[in-house]
Amino acid sequence: MMEKGLGKIQTLMVVKKVEFGVYLGTEKERVLLPKKQVPKDIEVGDPIEVFLYKDSSDRLIATTKHPKIVLGELKVLKVADTGKVGAFLDWGLEKDLLLPFKEQTAKVKKGDSCLVSLYVDKSKRLCATMRVYGKLRTNSPYKKDDHVAGIIYDKSDNFGLFVAVDNQYSALIPKREVYGSYRVGDRVEARVTEVKPDGKLDLSVREKAFIQMDADAEKVLEAIDNFGGELPFNDKADPEIIKRELGLSKNAFKRAVGRLLKERKIEIKEKTIAIR
Repeated sequence: MMEKGLGKIQTLMVVKKVEFGVYLGTEKERVLLPKKQVPKDIEVGDPIEVFLYKDSSDRLIATTKHPKIVLGELKVLKVADTGKVGAFLDWGLEKDLLLPFKEQTAKVKKGDSCLVSLYVDKSKRLCATMRVYGKLRTNSPYKKDDHVAGIIYDKSDNFGLFVAVDNQYSALIPKREVYGSYRVGDRVEARVTEVKPDGKLDLSVREKAFIQMDADAEKVLEAIDNFGGELPFNDKADPEIIKRELGLSKNAFKRAVGRLLKERKIEIKEKTIAIR
């Protein structure tokens, strides 16, 4: 069936020329390539590379344009608009690609970017899904302590941030490593902390402690300055307060404070930390 080619780039034969375009395929099964897409001087019997999708009337149609995503691929696309049935993604064709609400791992809005794959729904239409976990690869070339970049495609209160490294490899920033505010669609740069036996990656957005300490110390100094020269808590504070105010774990905070004390830049008071 011609519809088996839906969502794919393929080469079809011109079988008939008409005023409004050309028909491609065979005499029994054919699809229209609209006139504005027909190459100059094409004749019956000529092969042509096209992409098959559904037009605004849900009719199978061919185009010589190559969309930004085809079946079997993972791509980051931008939200062009939203509507009652979901979001609409810019994929390089006249008709935007539908991302149904049920296929969103987080609510998206116009201008957002999201990692998606293409699928054919029950109505034989092409749609996008952000549920890409099972489509990510586990044979990345990365090893422990390598630095990588990727996009967050899902979040879990129990597990952490799900990341597609290079938009294709399965990775996780575990909950214990999540500092700061992140949302689905954010790009992150991280360090590989572990390569699991199944090939999936564990990541951290922080460097090793001895490297990270200088940056953390600067963050603490900046926070003290923002509080008018005296932080309203010290290294005995509840870990949640430290994480909320500084985006640091308690251990990282204590290491940074220790560094600043050694450099005689701060002093610890009964309930606060102040600039010396």
